Amino acid sequence: MTGDFNPSTPELLAGNAAFARDFEGARMPAAPARRLAVVACMDARIDVARILGLHVGEAHIIRNAGGVITDDVIRSLCLSQRLLGTREVVLVHHTGCGLQSLDEQRFLSELETETGIRPSWPFEAFTDPYDNVAESMRRLHSSPFLPCKDHIRGFVYDVADGKLYEVGAPAS
Repeated sequence: MTGDFNPSTPELLAGNAAFARDFEGARMPAAPARRLAVVACMDARIDVARILGLHVGEAHIIRNAGGVITDDVIRSLCLSQRLLGTREVVLVHHTGCGLQSLDEQRFLSELETETGIRPSWPFEAFTDPYDNVAESMRRLHSSPFLPCKDHIRGFVYDVADGKLYEVGAPAS
């Protein structure tokens, strides 16, 4: 990686100081008020709470590249459900995701060439975000570690229009 880089940490610490001056969250419970967990992509264009109209304390928000249901996401959801009472899971993937254009085998080979080690984990590249949400929903439904599977819904957020499009919408 090349180019100029200006670390953001000093600005982040100034932002935290301003936040702490008006901090009112000390008495907020750890369990999310809506009993909701959201799994979403880490894409910087996606403000998950704002897209869903959520406020602090209402949901667990779990993010990773692609919003993929990995073992670590299952681990987090297991704790969210079993220890903190969440009962609903919402998936938010999106159009124009970087994983859609990733040549996974090439990327893995490049990493191995550069580091001498091939990662043990997949990047989980995909071509269609709708198919990927459907696969993520299947993974959640098949996990023996998640006791609450009756309220799992998946959506694709369109970065062009800001709307959510449901995948496998329940019959009305």
